[in-house]
Amino acid sequence: MNELVYPRERTLGTITLVLGILVWLGLIIGTVGTALLALLAGFVLYLFAQSALIAHIKGNGVELSEAQFPDLHQQFTACCDRLQIRKQPKAYIMNGNGGFNAFATRFLGVQFVVLFSDVADAMAKHADGVRFYIGHELGHLRMKHLTGHLLRWPVLWLPLLGAAYSRARESTCDRHGLACSSSPEGAARALAALSAGAQRWENLDVAAYRTQANHSSGFWMSFHELLAGYPWVTKRVARVMDTQAPMPRRNVFAYLLAVFIPYAGRLGAGFGFLMLVYFGFIAAISIPAYHDYINKAKLAGAVSASAPMREGLAQYYLSTSKVPATLEEASLPAQLADGSQLVLNPDNMTLTVSTQQGELVFTPKVDKQGNIFWLCANGEGLTPAQLPPSCSKMGN
Repeated sequence: MNELVYPRERTLGTITLVLGILVWLGLIIGTVGTALLALLAGFVLYLFAQSALIAHIKGNGVELSEAQFPDLHQQFTACCDRLQIRKQPKAYIMNGNGGFNAFATRFLGVQFVVLFSDVADAMAKHADGVRFYIGHELGHLRMKHLTGHLLRWPVLWLPLLGAAYSRARESTCDRHGLACSSSPEGAARALAALSAGAQRWENLDVAAYRTQANHSSGFWMSFHELLAGYPWVTKRVARVMDTQAPMPRRNVFAYLLAVFIPYAGRLGAGFGFLMLVYFGFIAAISIPAYHDYINKAKLAGAVSASAPMREGLAQYYLSTSKVPATLEEASLPAQLADGSQLVLNPDNMTLTVSTQQGELVFTPKVDKQGNIFWLCANGEGLTPAQLPPSCSKMGN
């Protein structure tokens, strides 16, 4: 059954799985386990949302059985046997309200395949029609696409990678649909119905439609496919008619633009571009704020590290009634552990700490009781707004 797996899916699946696990581990370790709480909250939300979907399916759909739509049930069973699926999923048909689709899902270990009534009605005259759609959705379940999604989730938004993995999965599932069909042309005609519609598919020239895949090598066609989770239908038709069929090479310049746009799933390239703008806006605000936070943290460290020197100067003055000419005279170092330089003004005992971020200036004052306290101000290279909170609190 290895021939049912699109070759690139294994590679892309391994890459996304490894990267996803590494990101999850990094989040868990980096947040000291807080990410596990977020993961638990996400699972609870998923549980409620998925339970609502399953309840809707069971409450409004019609379960296929030997007694209920036996023709569809027979095709479903035959496809499960063909794909060597031992534990047959639950199968339902639902009113698609014009939607031409099917989907697979699972809930608490139970698997479901749902056919929209429009697909079943449109494919009534096509022996392979429903089988292809059934096989495609069974492919998702057989390949465990639903169960591995959570581990890969943190990296699926990555440009190019997330979309490529999604397209590879769909190509694999198309091969499963092909396996359930009696002929490649039958599978291709069923797939082409996504484009031609519920009635026009009967008169579609599949061979001519297949050749439209040659138009997909242009810049914009390449660009938008690189952002999409599905290959172009013309390509999908060409591949089910011949799994070894060569596809037109994408425009190389499309990759250069697509690499900057996050994958947005079924929301499309427009939403991916909005995500890029949003992330850019957030970065424009957060990166300077982050640097400001880091600088203030380092300056706060200099304020704390220089406290013993200020205390030593105060004790020297109180005991001798004079300002030392140098720090060495007061037996104090002229440098902090981080390399910041200390400069003493012997006229007024002002202490300047020169850091990589700028200068901190400490000025001594005497209160009514004769005690010495210090005021902190910005010097060269710093503005008042860049001072850490510990600096502004001194003397208060």
